[in-house]
Amino acid sequence: MKTIYEGKTKNVMKDDNGDIYLLFKDAATGTDGIFDPGANQVGGSVEGKGKTGLIIAKHFFEVMERNGVPTHYLGADVDKGLMKVREVEVPALEFVLRYFTAGSMCRRFTIESGIPFDPPYLEVTLKDDDQDDPLISERLCLMKGLLKEGEYDKALDLLTRVGAVLRDELKTLNLTLIDFKIEFGFDKDRNLIIADEITPDIWRVKDESGNIPNQIDCAKLLLEKIG
Repeated sequence: MKTIYEGKTKNVMKDDNGDIYLLFKDAATGTDGIFDPGANQVGGSVEGKGKTGLIIAKHFFEVMERNGVPTHYLGADVDKGLMKVREVEVPALEFVLRYFTAGSMCRRFTIESGIPFDPPYLEVTLKDDDQDDPLISERLCLMKGLLKEGEYDKALDLLTRVGAVLRDELKTLNLTLIDFKIEFGFDKDRNLIIADEITPDIWRVKDESGNIPNQIDCAKLLLEKIG
């Protein structure tokens, strides 16, 4: 199996048949020794994180599929840490949905954390670590050739659907969704679908005690409930 792209927490692989897989690694994002799903760099490694992340991703991708939300997920081999996926074209964009103020939003706009949004607050960022993932408008997405006419709004509609399903599922696990970022891709017919992953690496949640666990602790908590 050949590595065709190496990411922070996953590698994209292709086998001799041309099938595409994601290899979940034990790496975790963070800064200054603190794990943080919103960070743009690897902050360390945790043994078993990749396998745990794959178990969680499998669960949430299957939840999305059952709720009619299209994804690139085709199956998972947990023992090998591999998730089989559809081949998609992924623009260099991340789509963010916020149910409460938190993280970078509070720093950018000097506002308190924990203020609720109803309806949820949607953002699109350019996936560019050197520029710290700046916000990007529909017009700039079109100018840069990242999206075609009408696809920006379609992506925001899909983002809202993903958020509703994710929030409801996490609620059944006694977790309150604060915000999340996700990637979308286009299949061979230019249909928009969820790509990459759905794990604690992409979201912030609040537990029953009001604490916000980092992605490592959140994964352990979820594994107890769904594993």
